[in-house]
Amino acid sequence: MPGAGKSTVTRLVAERLPRSAKLDGDDLNKMIVNGFVWALGEPADEAARQVRLLHRNLCALAANFADAGFTPLIDAMIADRTKLDFFLELLAPRRVLFIVLAPGIESCRYRNTIRDPRDRFDFDGYEALDATMKREFGDVGWWFDTADLTPDETADRIVRQAHRRALAN
Repeated sequence: MPGAGKSTVTRLVAERLPRSAKLDGDDLNKMIVNGFVWALGEPADEAARQVRLLHRNLCALAANFADAGFTPLIDAMIADRTKLDFFLELLAPRRVLFIVLAPGIESCRYRNTIRDPRDRFDFDGYEALDATMKREFGDVGWWFDTADLTPDETADRIVRQAHRRALAN
């Protein structure tokens, strides 16, 4: 969810690994100079097509980095099981660790309000997104409650525990 800490924590985890690459979905989207449609924008069919393109590009980059001996960390919103399965299919046979930063709706809302205004994300669908994610993912991966942790504490724990807690299936 917006404010969960995806971008900050992904960067911090990447900094702690000896060979890593941070793949940011927002940065890839910025490569579209003309014709960009936001994921929740209109026309909806074009928005969905561009989300699939983004996911294919993220996975292609991740595969290339992984095959070259780097740990790729993907900073992207994966809101449902269909999208996760698409990632898993494109990344096979590589091992995928799936982490849901889950500090709770109120923490996400608060964190979003204290961001730099340029990074703030106007979003009013927290409850619906939370319900969808819980329904779609169930117990897949590592649902990591980070509400009481700093970004550095979160990153340290991910580095220490992800390999045994975050397997996607």
